[in-house]
Amino acid sequence: MSAPDSAIGAPAKSIATVDIGEQARLAARRRERLMSIGSPLGLLLAWELAAQTGFIDVRFFPAPSTIIVALWRMLMSGELIEHILISLQRISLGFLLGGIPAILIGIAMGISRPVHALIDPLITATFPIPKSAILPFILLIFGLGELSKVVMVAIGVFFPIAINTTAGVLQIPPIYRDVGRSFNASHWDTFRTIALPGALPFIMTGIKLGAGLALILIAVAEMVGAKSGIGYMIWSAWETFAVARMYVGLFVIALIGFGVSFLLREIERWVIPWKTDN
Repeated sequence: MSAPDSAIGAPAKSIATVDIGEQARLAARRRERLMSIGSPLGLLLAWELAAQTGFIDVRFFPAPSTIIVALWRMLMSGELIEHILISLQRISLGFLLGGIPAILIGIAMGISRPVHALIDPLITATFPIPKSAILPFILLIFGLGELSKVVMVAIGVFFPIAINTTAGVLQIPPIYRDVGRSFNASHWDTFRTIALPGALPFIMTGIKLGAGLALILIAVAEMVGAKSGIGYMIWSAWETFAVARMYVGLFVIALIGFGVSFLLREIERWVIPWKTDN
C-alpha cells in the first residue's frame, strides 16, 4: 500500500475500531440490564417453586403469587395507595427539612476551615448514634403527630448528605479557589460557581444514601404512634398475623426504593452530565 493509501485507510480503521468498541459497550450495558432484571425474577421464581413444593413453610414465607394477590386486592380497595402516598409525603417533607440544611452546612464546612473546626466534631460525635434509638426522644419532644415522623426522616438524611457534601467540596482542586480569589469572587460567587458544581457528584451520592435511610426510618417511625403509612401497615399486619400483608409492605418498600434510585440516577445524568461513570 502506498503512503497516500495508508494515510487514507488509517482514519477509517480507527473509526471502525471506535464503532466496534461502542457496540461492545452497548452490548455490555444491555447484558447488565438483563441481569439486573433477571436476578430478582429468578429469586421470585425459586421462592414460588419452594413454596409450591413445600420446601419452605408458607405460614411464614407465603408464595409470591399469594403476596401478589393480596397486593392487588389492597390496590383495588385503595388502602395501599393511601398508605404509600402518606409515607411518600412524610419522606418528601423530611428530605426538604434535613437535606437543604445539610447541603448548606456541608458546603460551608468545606469552604471555611473555622466552620469545619466548629461543626465537624458535633457531626462526628452524633453520626454513630442509631437513629432508631432516638425515636423515643423525638416522640417525647414532637408528640405522636406528623412532625415526629418528618423529623425522624430529616435527621436520618442530614448526616449522609452533609458528610458527602463536605467531602465533595474538599476534593475540589485548590487552583479553582485560587482563581476565584484572584478575581475577587465573593462568598456567594464561590458557593455558586465553584463549591456547589464541584461537589455535586458527592451531593448526589449523599442524597442516594439518604433516600435509603429515609425509607428505613419512616417504616420504623410509622410502626410507633401512627395510624397510617407503610410502616403502620406492616405492624398492624403483624399484630393480626396477616403475613401476606406484611410481605406486601416489604415489597412496596423495595419497589419504592428501586424507583427512587432509578429517578435519582436520571436526575444525576441531567445535573452532572460531565460524570462519566453513569
